[in-house]
Amino acid sequence: MDVVCNKCKTKIKIPEKNIQKIPKGQVFSIACPKCKSKLSVKNEPASSPSKNAQAKKPSKPAAPPQKPSKPAAPPQKPSKPAAPSPPETKEPDEDDASSGSPFEFLEEGAKTVMICELDSTARAKIRTAMENMEYHISEAESHRDALKQMRFHDFTLIVINEMFGTRDPDMNHILRHVEQLPMVTRREMFIALITNRFRTMDRMVAFNKSINLVINIKDIGDIGRIIQRSVKDNDNFYRVFKEAVKKFKG
Repeated sequence: MDVVCNKCKTKIKIPEKNIQKIPKGQVFSIACPKCKSKLSVKNEPASSPSKNAQAKKPSKPAAPPQKPSKPAAPPQKPSKPAAPSPPETKEPDEDDASSGSPFEFLEEGAKTVMICELDSTARAKIRTAMENMEYHISEAESHRDALKQMRFHDFTLIVINEMFGTRDPDMNHILRHVEQLPMVTRREMFIALITNRFRTMDRMVAFNKSINLVINIKDIGDIGRIIQRSVKDNDNFYRVFKEAVKKFKG
């Protein structure tokens, strides 16, 4: 679905997979990624062509009017209109797409990151680096919250501490979930692991854990430069492959 901002005329493309999660006929709001103005969009159900194409049957001719046997009663004063009933309120549903989605709808190609780090100092440094790289940021409160957000959004980048939501770094719930993703989804996602066990940019550890980048906690202050360089190298590595896939699909 394509929506045009009434204020700045920016064209916003809403993916069909997100539209399918909104009940038919329900109105939802989105924020324009350019001017931040609020837009209201209604998920209109498609009209049935069979009903529109059905011809109306001619009605029978009306009977001639009969003479009134009694004089008509004088018109009565109109009664006061009934007060409108208050609108029904709907309790939030945990499975509703709006309650699980980490972002309002974004324009196509927007970069998104989920930060999975409980240490406030490290999280603040990661957030500052991501803001400088113009990422739309979501901070997970727990591993359950992170998995819930991943149900509704395919993140461009995930920065996760190996101890986030677990006592065993080798049994991290989020990393195990990432390993089970389809390759077409996983290839579009960059995973950066924060650890105190391995050295920064250890490629063998990254390969064994099926992630893209290892960052030692000691280098957290330089995380922006490290991620930016690694993401660029990853894009260059897959550029030819992605262009070939795009031509094949086209």
